[in-house]
Amino acid sequence: DDMTELQKIKEDMAMWLIHEEPKELYFEDEPDRIYYAVVDGGLDLDELVRWGSGVITFICPDPYKYSKKEKEFEINDDVIVVENEGNESTAPVIELTAHKPTTYAMIENGVDEYNLVGFPLEEDGQEEIVDDRISIFREDGSTLNEWSTTLYEVDKNFIDVSGTMTSDGAGIRAESYGKGNKMHGPAITKALPKALPDFEITADLDIISRRDIENWRAEVYFLDENLKMLGKMGVKDNSRTFKRRFGLGRVGHYRGTGKSNGYAIGSHNYSRNTNVDATIMHLKVKREGDLYTFYIGRWRTGRYQWVVEETYKDKAGTFSGRLKYITLFLGNYQDRPVPFRMRFNKVEVFELKQLTVDQTPYILRPGDVVTFDHVNEDILINGENAMRLKNFGVGNSFWQLLKGHNSVT
Repeated sequence: DDMTELQKIKEDMAMWLIHEEPKELYFEDEPDRIYYAVVDGGLDLDELVRWGSGVITFICPDPYKYSKKEKEFEINDDVIVVENEGNESTAPVIELTAHKPTTYAMIENGVDEYNLVGFPLEEDGQEEIVDDRISIFREDGSTLNEWSTTLYEVDKNFIDVSGTMTSDGAGIRAESYGKGNKMHGPAITKALPKALPDFEITADLDIISRRDIENWRAEVYFLDENLKMLGKMGVKDNSRTFKRRFGLGRVGHYRGTGKSNGYAIGSHNYSRNTNVDATIMHLKVKREGDLYTFYIGRWRTGRYQWVVEETYKDKAGTFSGRLKYITLFLGNYQDRPVPFRMRFNKVEVFELKQLTVDQTPYILRPGDVVTFDHVNEDILINGENAMRLKNFGVGNSFWQLLKGHNSVT
């Protein structure tokens, strides 16, 4: 109808077509085959949108075509035989689930190639195994009655605390947002069992926002023993014309628009417009000594995408108090329609311990999943990149399953 609508169409097309990594490409005359392609940088979206016709050039960096059929197998023994029925060697994706704490995980293919993540113990037995990341608090909505509505600390200069929280059996959501002329909604606070000098906080947000006009935020504040704000992390939609996922990760308290607010994640590095309604966002903040590390990613197809990880060094020690309180806030702006779902699926707090030279840490706990992705040459733990833990010794590589029968250990 007008240029504004044309611009919106162009942005939607760009979101669909333009990616850094190759995507699956199908042709109707080869229904059982897949190519992996990227769109050539010469794509003229203005021409396509203005005239309704044009040329899209797909480049296939990988010159092969693949079968759509994937073969799955279960590992029930230490050694199994996998048959590759294809005409070429192929890269496997192997997932292992931990049933007890372990310092490493390894797979090998029977031809002197292996993939190892973590730290095997030396044979002399001189190393001490330690758990350097201990969960001390976990909330999924089942103990919501133990939270307080009187001890809260949020950015009150642009937030009104109102309404109530509830649990829907799967997590924590707003029963009501109350009323207000600015961002408004419920906030609850919980005291941790102990005060922590070094810590990690994780939160999983389940969001279904179907209308562009919706304007909301979900935040986790973390406070010291004196209820001083150490910082916050969260996700918001601050646009009435797009479905937006805007990440927040800040050390310290809000100090006014235009001032240096200690944002490691914010407008400068995390604002994603999306054409999908549902997103599951994973938030994490970790403090070790004077170093804060923030992480945000979107969970999709077994791994995190849209990932940003940034650090903030509290050189002056202004925000070095021991972590003692957690505050959750869910808000909606003015009288905008509320999202269909905005829920904290889980919030968890970990105590971090510093290792000494002769100590070896666990890398997996019961229920953790390590993924050896030989297709993308990546190692994941619970969907998060774990390449920092990969062992790069001789023979440790991302390998292929050869044509025919393969022994996998």
